[in-house]
Amino acid sequence: MPHPIDAHVGRRVREARAAKGLSQEKLGNLLGISFQQVQKYEKGANRIGSSRLWALANALEVPVSFFFEDMEYDGDVNENFLPRRTIHMAKQIDAIEDEGVRNQVLNLIKACSSAR
Repeated sequence: MPHPIDAHVGRRVREARAAKGLSQEKLGNLLGISFQQVQKYEKGANRIGSSRLWALANALEVPVSFFFEDMEYDGDVNENFLPRRTIHMAKQIDAIEDEGVRNQVLNLIKACSSAR
């Protein structure tokens, strides 16, 4: 039985491939692999290595993060996995140009989190 993350990434590969109007055979040709291998990736039966994931993203013209979008975090997969809202919040904080304001926001977050 495929790991839930492999199954999710496989579904996203299939969605992106279909959106581009590519067959499994055509995508396989672009990647230098068989359509059967594409099929196994899409079913989550075979894990996709990082270099292959990068090649898939380029072939399908999507960012690598596309394959992980809408993935539900249940807390059991990996304790180091960051929820999407945490990543989004970090990007927003990082986008604050004024370092003083950015530090004030971080201090506010620290104060709120230690108030629990």
